Amino acid sequence: MDKVAILIPCYNEGLTVAKVVKDAKQYCPEATVYVYDNNSTDNTVEEALHAGAIVRHEPLQGKGNVVRRMFREIDAECYVMVDGDDTYGLETLPQMVKAVLEDNVDMMVGDRLSGAYYTENKRPFHNFGNNIVRHSINRLFHSHVKDIMTGYRAFSYEFVKTFPVLSKGFEIETEMTIHAVEKNMVVRSMTITYRDRPKGSFSKLHTFRDGMKVISKIFGMYRKYKPLRYYLIWFIVFAALGIGFIIPVFITYFQTGEVPNFPTLIACCFSLLTGLLCLFFGFQNERACQNGKIEFEKALIAANDEKKAKLKADQK
Repeated sequence: MDKVAILIPCYNEGLTVAKVVKDAKQYCPEATVYVYDNNSTDNTVEEALHAGAIVRHEPLQGKGNVVRRMFREIDAECYVMVDGDDTYGLETLPQMVKAVLEDNVDMMVGDRLSGAYYTENKRPFHNFGNNIVRHSINRLFHSHVKDIMTGYRAFSYEFVKTFPVLSKGFEIETEMTIHAVEKNMVVRSMTITYRDRPKGSFSKLHTFRDGMKVISKIFGMYRKYKPLRYYLIWFIVFAALGIGFIIPVFITYFQTGEVPNFPTLIACCFSLLTGLLCLFFGFQNERACQNGKIEFEKALIAANDEKKAKLKADQK
């Protein structure tokens, strides 16, 4: 088991990956640096090897797929994940590692947004999207995470081995943030330095396409972790529609003794029935959610015991 494992997911980062590896070795000499190549067509692999990293491969395209393989294959007391585009200053690496190893933090978040991000990043839609995602998650999940989409984070062994990676692409940061918050894990933020990509380096993130995936992920996880609230919203919507449109039908009936708008009456009944079904689904999924929390606590205990056993085996 590594003391510290620095994980660098890469896709066509040949221009910058060597510097990221060297910076990681400089600021955290005791760490083992892994570069996970995701079907790069440039010289990413050669540059990473030349800089002294251990290179591994993930054939399924997408950052989420890379993170799944990294977390599955590597055993370490502390994990640090950082992008290979050299946009993050790694001078805070020792503090990030210390927070996990000594302060029992489960996820340290490298906060770009409290630093120079808005002046360094030249794409206004990215800035807007970051704010939308941050405010949405903090409002829906009652959290205070300062930077949701950052690719610079440190994790505990327990977090990594109990985190079910479901995302395939760039929505992975959203998923791990919501997971940590909802499972009541210890999450802290640290302001980091951020710089724009160097000339010739291009982002793989598509603002609108990946942005829609992130938004979809947020509401999908809200339904998963807050099912009663989620379905209660739909119950209110369908009940309001049903009651709102059925009232004129009843008024006409009491005045004339006739129901001239049978299609409206039928539609209202279906709307009310749908609302009741949503409420039923909410209560059922809420029960399943509570059972899932119990199972998660058992998984945390098992992961902690597993870590202790591996550390003991390494000492022999």
